[in-house]
Amino acid sequence: MSTNNTHAAIAERFLAAFRARDWDALHGLLADDITWTMPGTGTISGIIHGPDAAVSRAREIVGRGLHTELLHLLVGAHGAALSLHNTATAPDGRTLDEYLATVLTIRHGRITAIDSYLSDVDGMGAFFTAA
Repeated sequence: MSTNNTHAAIAERFLAAFRARDWDALHGLLADDITWTMPGTGTISGIIHGPDAAVSRAREIVGRGLHTELLHLLVGAHGAALSLHNTATAPDGRTLDEYLATVLTIRHGRITAIDSYLSDVDGMGAFFTAA
């Protein structure tokens, strides 16, 4: 399997595990030294380190009722990018409607970095606030 196909397959497994809330499968895709960056000031913002922290962040994101639509899967020399559209409505009526790129850096078949780029950083911060 070519590197491009491998990167695409890992990105597809990442998104499938995220959507299915299969935390063991997600954890298995992550390198021990993974970092995940998220802009803004919300509860999911900042830089986290390690697979346990990455899975914890994923749990928090989907725990808010997020619906994720894949728009495009893009493959590069060092990984893949998922072009996504996320929507959600909180119990208090706050809404989230954002486009994002989730960029996965992949080395030796594992995700070593996740960098999230958002269309509405302030909206994400307002949606993901401490409950």
